[in-house]
Amino acid sequence: MKINIYTINRSKQDEFTNIVKNYQKRISKYAQIKDISIFNKKISKAQNIGKKHAKSAYTEAFLPYMKGYNIALDPHGKELNSLKFYKIFDITTKLNFFIAGAFGFEDAFLAKCDSVISLSQLTFGHKIAKVILYEQIYRSFSIKNNHPYHK
Repeated sequence: MKINIYTINRSKQDEFTNIVKNYQKRISKYAQIKDISIFNKKISKAQNIGKKHAKSAYTEAFLPYMKGYNIALDPHGKELNSLKFYKIFDITTKLNFFIAGAFGFEDAFLAKCDSVISLSQLTFGHKIAKVILYEQIYRSFSIKNNHPYHK
């Protein structure tokens, strides 16, 4: 199985990097997982112009990566518990998760996704949301493989 996590943010080492690497190592026993940060001059400029331009730039940046089963993380998406979330990993062998920038997704991008989910009714910073996503992916594989981590 291949899992890709695409985020709109600058790639840099910080306190979240080691947590993500730890989960990547754990998940690698079950699947190939990649973390892809996307940020370019067009996104930077669009974010300075405003919400509509930023969302459009995010869509343009993400569209080339929409091969496989595509899941957007959005506050208005469907909330799943861990037992329902793990069933996503039975759908296909290639999953793509998308986390937008500060302005969120365009409705047109969400419509192109196979699924739109919310991690919580709470609002999280993008880096925290990514850590939560990694933890839930690892938890899902633990459930699928009867590993005691889930309990």
